[in-house]
Parts: sequence; C-alpha cells; structure tokens
Amino acid sequence: MEAFLVSTGIVALAEMGDKTQLLSLVLAARYRKPVPIILGILIATIVNHGFAGALGGWITHVLGESLLRWILGLGFIAMAAWMLIPDKFDDAEEAKPVKGALGILATTIVAFFFAEMGDKTQIATIALAARFNGAVLAVVAGTTFGMMLANAPAVLLGDKFANKMPIGLVHKIAAGIFLVLGVLALLNIGG
Repeated sequence: MEAFLVSTGIVALAEMGDKTQLLSLVLAARYRKPVPIILGILIATIVNHGFAGALGGWITHVLGESLLRWILGLGFIAMAAWMLIPDKFDDAEEAKPVKGALGILATTIVAFFFAEMGDKTQIATIALAARFNGAVLAVVAGTTFGMMLANAPAVLLGDKFANKMPIGLVHKIAAGIFLVLGVLALLNIGG
C-alpha cells in the first residue's frame, strides 16, 4: 500500500503544470469530448508506466543493493531539482484535427504515450519501481492513478482548472518529497 500511495502522491504533484497536463488542456479545448480523451490518457499511461515499472523492477534485480541505493538516492535528488524547472508545451506536439470519438481516442493515446517518453513521471515510475522492489504493480497503479488525478480534472474543467493551481508551490512540494526520498535512499532508511 505504501508503494501505491507514495507513487500516487508524487506523480499527481509532479504532473501539475507538466507538458502532459498542458496537452490534456489542449486536447480538451480542441475536441470538447472528455470521455475519449480521458480513456486515451488512461490507456497511454498504463502502457507507458507499465513499461517503465517493468524496467524499474528489472534494474532492481540487475544491480547490487548498494549500487542501486546510490543510484536511486542521487536519482531522486536529481528529480527534486528537475521538479523546479517548469515545463513548456511544444506547439509541435499539438494533435492534428481528427473526427469521431475513436479518432480522438487514438490521437490522445499516441500523443500521451510519446509525450510521456523521458518525462519526469516516467522516470519517477522507473525509480519508484526500483525503490519499492517487488511492488511494481502497486507502483504502476499508483503512478497511473496520480496521472489521472492530475489530468482528468484538467480535461473536464479546462483552462479554469489550470489557471487556479499554484503550480510553483505544487512543484516545490513534489521536489521536497523527491528530496526526502533521495536522502532516505542514500541513508538506507525505509528500504
């Protein structure tokens, strides 16, 4: 349960103001069909984070415990610093016009899957799956739930939601959580 809750909280916070949340807003504004967009986000996240979680679980078995502890500790600290750098949405990532719910669903799946490649939340999923050895499914479920907590309201409420969030504060809280996880990993506490 700890792996699920920590993963959910970190990703929900990390996703605020992230490029994929901005992508949610763009898709919602463009297509005005929340159900296929939300389903597309869910499918893309499960697939993307499933691969990331499997990679994190594999890394756990390949690396020795001591080396893994150092990599995770330094990685979480690096994620803390990365959280303080705001994302900017690239207009080139904007979806092309499509028609129908299936076209919107497919557009959302493809756009989200590729937008998540190398993103903070994907890297966090890898690190969390390695950190919570043996709880890959709980981590993937948590990171997916965290993505949905951040992105479904963005789709449903559009620009009103994004403009009300204190993104800077949210990113600082997420950075603090990553920093604490990094220090705990380096000190070998809670492993």
